[in-house]
Amino acid sequence: MQRVYEPADLIEAELLTGMLASEGIQAHLGGGHLLGAVGELPMHGLLHLWVDDEAAERARHLIDAYNAAQPLPGPGDDPEAVPGVLLC
Repeated sequence: MQRVYEPADLIEAELLTGMLASEGIQAHLGGGHLLGAVGELPMHGLLHLWVDDEAAERARHLIDAYNAAQPLPGPGDDPEAVPGVLLC
């Protein structure tokens, strides 16, 4: 098992765990049980995602792509700027 990422919060951890699962990579969340003690522990570095050694490089690549993603234009933006995408 390799530690591949430190999510900022539990929401990001669950989102990434689900994203990795959808790509066939089983991720384990470490430190989630420590969140109840945040008043006495440092806030950063409590959470971490672990994956099997064989999947670590691919998981890091997918997480990097997630972090580099840009949002689609909003409803007030030009819909022609994103051809082929239905903006509701």
